[in-house]
Amino acid sequence: MIEKIINILKDKNIAILGFGREGKSTYRFIRKYLINEKITIIDKVDIKKDNKEMFLDDKNVFFVSGEDYLNDLAKYDIIIKSPGISLNKIDTTLFNDKISSQMELLLSVSKEKVIGVTGTKGKSTTSSLIYEILKNKYKVVLAGNIGKPIFDLDLDEKIDYFVLEMSSHQLEYLDIAPHIGIILNLFQDHLDHAGTIEHYHEIKMHMFTKQDNSDYSIYCSSNDNLRRLVKEKDLKGKLLVVDINGNDEKAIIKMVDNKIYYQNELVFTDDIKRNIYGRCNLENIMVAFVVGKLFEVDNEVILKTIENFKALPYRMELVGKIDEVKYYVDTLATIPEATEEAIMAIKDTDTLIFGGMDRGISYQEFVTFLQNSQVNNFICMPKTGYDIGKKLINKKVYYTETIDEAVMVAKQITKKGMSCVLSPAAASYEYFKNYQEKGDRFKELVLKEK
Repeated sequence: MIEKIINILKDKNIAILGFGREGKSTYRFIRKYLINEKITIIDKVDIKKDNKEMFLDDKNVFFVSGEDYLNDLAKYDIIIKSPGISLNKIDTTLFNDKISSQMELLLSVSKEKVIGVTGTKGKSTTSSLIYEILKNKYKVVLAGNIGKPIFDLDLDEKIDYFVLEMSSHQLEYLDIAPHIGIILNLFQDHLDHAGTIEHYHEIKMHMFTKQDNSDYSIYCSSNDNLRRLVKEKDLKGKLLVVDINGNDEKAIIKMVDNKIYYQNELVFTDDIKRNIYGRCNLENIMVAFVVGKLFEVDNEVILKTIENFKALPYRMELVGKIDEVKYYVDTLATIPEATEEAIMAIKDTDTLIFGGMDRGISYQEFVTFLQNSQVNNFICMPKTGYDIGKKLINKKVYYTETIDEAVMVAKQITKKGMSCVLSPAAASYEYFKNYQEKGDRFKELVLKEK
């Protein structure tokens, strides 16, 4: 596998675009196997001063930085792009076919071993659960958007399958898709990167549109956007429908009267033992079950794995029970639909803390949902929380500037025996570098002694 990737890169004028975690991983990988190949590292900031030791003995590395760092990309033979770099404001016509990535390089040499998972929400949980199911029988690795760059894996060892969480950033320029592609849902998100919701959804659909007739396309028919696009596209992969609403006779797995049938055989019910809450996670479980069956894992093994699977951090994660109030952190809920799922799953939610950076997402339907929900107290944080709070009628609405204030208020107003949920329905970049930092601060404040 490594030899095939190296042969693609050999004797090429290589550019590494973006020098974060994945960019550094790409540089280390290339230098391990191609000591003298010319590499140009392109980033908006000057990365030499903070990475001097990495380049001490390298005479064949060059650098481009500054405001015009995206100029002249066409002169390179291959551009290995990091996911976080956006090209939506420049014309890429002259070098579209030169843009690659760690993910595309892996797919180009070993797509038959790749299970790709995407969707606006649920992809980390679903890819992790699929990994846990398959590792009962195979040598499997979990990588991609979930945290570990592909080139940081030990690709020399025998690996049966790769389970890759794939973001829209990673799918955008792909020309080849996984053998087994999964799309869970399509909502509004990443409009700051994609520009429009239509373009964002088109990018996600690369998971299917770049497949061929030997591949499998697994999707959840409950999502209106996804179902429509699947119907509109001329897809070549074999379609496998996951139907939690029980409406599609062709579904490979579906729920009817709270019972889940796989190929018309009853396999479990909706009250299956599990540690991940809500209807959305039941749908994720159904997807993972399908993948397990495609790889001939026994039902008993799949169900036992589901029973033992723990919720990932920051996803409806129970922080603890303090003074008879349960506190949940759900900071990965960066869109309104995810917060709605949290409220429906945690049925005793008395206090909701929400709000964050405004990325142009519409909250009109979310306001209606909150207005009709069982939640009694709404603690609103800037900026989206402030905008939404003003539209709630005859509700207990509180405005706080910081998460510290929000937790202090929540401890005063949340009814004993019920729950307080931090679920922003927005990105956390208003005061924090990411959703993890916001979630960690919440945990710290909740558990802090009075």
